Amino acid sequence: MTTDPFALESIAQEALKHVHDGSVIGLGSGHAAEAFIRTLGDRVSQGFRVRGVPTSQASAHLARLVGVPLATLDEYPTLSLAVDGADEVDPAGQMIKGYGGALVREKIVATAADKFLILVGPEKLVDQLGAHGKLPIEVVPFARGPCSRALEALGYPSEVRAMNGEPFVTDNGNLILDCRIPTLADPFEVERQILAAPGVVETGLFLNMRPTVITLRNGGVESLVFGPG
Repeated sequence: MTTDPFALESIAQEALKHVHDGSVIGLGSGHAAEAFIRTLGDRVSQGFRVRGVPTSQASAHLARLVGVPLATLDEYPTLSLAVDGADEVDPAGQMIKGYGGALVREKIVATAADKFLILVGPEKLVDQLGAHGKLPIEVVPFARGPCSRALEALGYPSEVRAMNGEPFVTDNGNLILDCRIPTLADPFEVERQILAAPGVVETGLFLNMRPTVITLRNGGVESLVFGPG
């Protein structure tokens, strides 16, 4: 189940209330982030001043298309806000991201932001991480085999993500290993174990990021605050 475009637009409109004129913000990747970038572009066309640091080439392309000026973390090391989606959010605000393949840049940009805004449909709210059974891991191509074996030994069998019959290559030139996982009783320990494998660049576990989550519940838009309001 995915959230319909009209619902995503409602969530994106709510997210826009957190963006201040003249600010520099992180622009996430995926369907929810794309809806936000389009909504932001509409405001920019009306004279709203903002710059965006994109987390993927796709987000950068869309931002340019709708007229949102771009910036880099070299120019602006600290962002006032980062806006992104997520694949799972648990009741403590811990997350799994990366189904779209941009998890490394998303984590870098989120860490640079004073506030992290997550836009999700209700189907992304889970009781425990791992509910959807998949955890993306970005690895350097040279370590594909060793990383696969290390993940298998940890109990997380994986396969290389493919697109059009070929291995999917991230914007960083790496591969994604999609792990089959159970629900995670201790995601912090899981992350520690996976990052210990040489060749692993980053995991899709976004832990202790203290997001504000905007979603649809009870017939309306609702904000769940796990960090700065």
